[in-house]
Amino acid sequence: MVDEERNRFSARALRYARVGANVGGVAARIAGSRLLPGGEGRDGANAAALAAALGGLKGPLMKVAQLMATVPDLLPAEYAGELQKLQSDAPPMGWAFVKRRMSAELGRDWEQRFTSFERTPAAAASLGQVHRAVTLDGESVAVKLQYPDMQAAVEADLSQLDLLFSLHRRMNGALDTREIAVEIGERVREELDYRREARHAALYAHMLADEPLVRVPRVRTDLSTGRLLTMEWLEGEKILSFVDAPQAERNLLAQAMFAAWWMPFSRFGVIHGDPHLGNYTVFRAPGAAGGPGGINLLDYGCIRIFPPRFVAGVVDLYRGLLAGDEARVVHAYETWGFSGLRRELIDVLNIWARFIYGPLMDDRVRTIADGVTPGQYGRRQAFEVHTALKRLGPVTVPREFVFMDRAAIGLGAVFLHLRAELNFHRLFEAAIADFDLEGVSARQDAALRAVGLKEAAGEGAG
Repeated sequence: MVDEERNRFSARALRYARVGANVGGVAARIAGSRLLPGGEGRDGANAAALAAALGGLKGPLMKVAQLMATVPDLLPAEYAGELQKLQSDAPPMGWAFVKRRMSAELGRDWEQRFTSFERTPAAAASLGQVHRAVTLDGESVAVKLQYPDMQAAVEADLSQLDLLFSLHRRMNGALDTREIAVEIGERVREELDYRREARHAALYAHMLADEPLVRVPRVRTDLSTGRLLTMEWLEGEKILSFVDAPQAERNLLAQAMFAAWWMPFSRFGVIHGDPHLGNYTVFRAPGAAGGPGGINLLDYGCIRIFPPRFVAGVVDLYRGLLAGDEARVVHAYETWGFSGLRRELIDVLNIWARFIYGPLMDDRVRTIADGVTPGQYGRRQAFEVHTALKRLGPVTVPREFVFMDRAAIGLGAVFLHLRAELNFHRLFEAAIADFDLEGVSARQDAALRAVGLKEAAGEGAG
């Protein structure tokens, strides 16, 4: 045990050194170029160097970097573009390693608890890998196994997150990113807790029980631990394989995505913070036609549980913008925690708000953004907001916005990939039709109690 602890400490110390050297070297390069004449023109080369440093590390920090790149205006365009190129797949563990890890989680007789267990992983990502297996009772399952020493790796990598954000503040003083750093750190740490993820999956099964367009896998608690998660294997196809399907089929998939993200938020104050293309697949409708029936929602590591007052702010802002009620708009911003709301700042915040809410306020069948490519969705508006904020000084962004914005932008990109044509106004109106703060509070409380997540609710929790 002493040797094992010493090895763990050594591995953590080595990772601290590697992360610090890689990121610190690029930080010095960026800081130096800023002091030289014409230095700002080197952003492209500096961004490529940062991406190379992070990509060589794999693991949690690369996941954080990718996350940062998906939040509009959190990073300059050159940096966001380079970081989005990072591959999320990490080298998988070999079979001998997998056997040791499975033994540590389920005991030495773990193989006797499955009829079959595929040696080659079906997927490998930054924190763990997934194997397909069949249980003794004949159920096909996805076995998600966390890589060893991820807790140490995450803490080592998050120790450098402040450096990345301080770089951003130095390059770009429009946003105060300290709250954002806290939010990202908390969510990444939560992703290490597979028991929590199992409860998140149960929560989504509860919230979407009456939604036929979305399927949630059943968790096998008898084959799960804090670092091992076994769930029902849901057969499905990649959503991008439907981009040339008939319009009606693409619209149906867009409706399913809308339901999977916005119904839980509007009714329970819960949102899936990672609408990554790998986190869902398309299931076929029963019958001879075999068209798409909806989506399988597969991953529940990044779930954000909001205080109900935050949901009320979202509805207030929508209603205020729709009716031209400035007092209600300002009240919404104050509800979220924005301070110092002078006229100029309100106007800037409204640029972004009108972009996000624009399709929801337009009562007609339309695309989410005419003539915009998925990779550029939100970029022009983010640049406009950023330029204005530079004049006004740093603005502290409430931490809840990280995953709210990420979900909105991620979903918008999917709608653009599908070239979906829907009346988003009527979909959103249906989602908030019976909204009231007390109702969201009561539904959230009951749902969290039902799945053992009650401690996650409340002001500022998640």
